[in-house]
Amino acid sequence: MPMPWSYRHAAKEWRGFLDDAKDRLGTPSDNVTYTVTEGVFRSFRKRLTVQQGLDFTQILPTTLRALFVQNWQVEPPAPWASPDVYLRETRDLRKHHNLAPDNALEAVSYALHRVVPPVELTRTLAKIGPEAEAFWRLEGVDPSELGPRFR
Repeated sequence: MPMPWSYRHAAKEWRGFLDDAKDRLGTPSDNVTYTVTEGVFRSFRKRLTVQQGLDFTQILPTTLRALFVQNWQVEPPAPWASPDVYLRETRDLRKHHNLAPDNALEAVSYALHRVVPPVELTRTLAKIGPEAEAFWRLEGVDPSELGPRFR
């Protein structure tokens, strides 16, 4: 079997994700973007079972997959909440130098939608449930902007 595309081109996918998220966040900083992304991922995975988390990682590009599971302390899933709670949790990560703006969830969601095939994302989130679909839902974005650009 040939090496999967995502392994061979991990840096290209990661750079594309970072650039999309940075642009939406309105920051010139890869470090801010990294912290915001990690915070959003932690807020989402906090609500998943281990199997749901593993299922979600299977659709992620390699670097995002690693970031999603990094430092995951498995606990019973927390209840789903509101976007305000998710944003607060995102900002709680490294809170003394976390510059997550109000649109952090939307920015990371947009960038995620640009690196994951829409059919796979839709199928995986539906399997997790409506709360997961709501967490990553994008409003007012032209579907032609979404989906992997590098394959």
